[in-house]
Amino acid sequence: MWWRHHEGVTAAVVDVGSNTVRVVVVRDGHELVSQREMLRLGASIERTGSIPPEKLDEAAAVVARFADQARAAGADHLQILITSPGRQAANGDELAEVLEHAGRCETRILTALEEGLLAFKGALDTASPPSRRLVAVVDVGGGSAQVVVGTRRSGPLWARSVDIGSQRLTSRLLEADPPGPGAVAAAKAEVERCLEGFEPPVPMLAFAVGGSARALRRLAGRRLEEQNLEELVVLLSTTKTQRLIDRHGVDPERVRTMTAGAIILAALQRRLDTPLKVVRSGLREGALAELAAARAAA
Repeated sequence: MWWRHHEGVTAAVVDVGSNTVRVVVVRDGHELVSQREMLRLGASIERTGSIPPEKLDEAAAVVARFADQARAAGADHLQILITSPGRQAANGDELAEVLEHAGRCETRILTALEEGLLAFKGALDTASPPSRRLVAVVDVGGGSAQVVVGTRRSGPLWARSVDIGSQRLTSRLLEADPPGPGAVAAAKAEVERCLEGFEPPVPMLAFAVGGSARALRRLAGRRLEEQNLEELVVLLSTTKTQRLIDRHGVDPERVRTMTAGAIILAALQRRLDTPLKVVRSGLREGALAELAAARAAA
């Protein structure tokens, strides 16, 4: 694992996505801090094309609090990473400036490729597949989805980003409770439109990372494949939110975007023609590895 090469380094990342803002602080492989706040920046972007002033203020307050927590845990150097909100909002640069001031540290808007490559690194560092085996890493976020195919030995060999995510698809077509078959059919057609020309190499293994995959794992287990993903879409799209929470233990903060996440993951799984194994580590762990290596080399 990456931390074995960077013992004594305390690394911290604040990850600002379309659904959540998260902070993770790690030292020698142990999580010292792991917190999240659900802001749904992507819903505002889908409605208006930008992030309104009140949401900028809310994001700044959360990032300032998380940065303080990271420093209190011993991270004297940390980084704020902004994913699809920075790329998709008309005022993405303003978001970065506001958060850099709030967190008092380096702030980066990740390109879609950078986001996918960090998720690939984080997943493979944790899952440790055979070094020559062709592996896909699928990261469905709130605003976009990334797929990277490669090996541990050679690194990434193929990478693509799809401009649809669980929050965007929910805001666009799946806001009813429950969404129902008609909305699901429209959402599937929208995902197929976004996947035109998407032809990945077929891997021997495939890993799913990110909030959508982790939320679905609670209902379906670690292995997501065509049959159980379709069953999840039916269950989620025909069951009231409160019933899903009460009867199935679904995360109340994730439940409203889970139908969209299942639809997107199902479409990607079909194209990869390989079951998806859900792993916990992804973008943040890849970013922490990079940050720890830079800190150790300084």
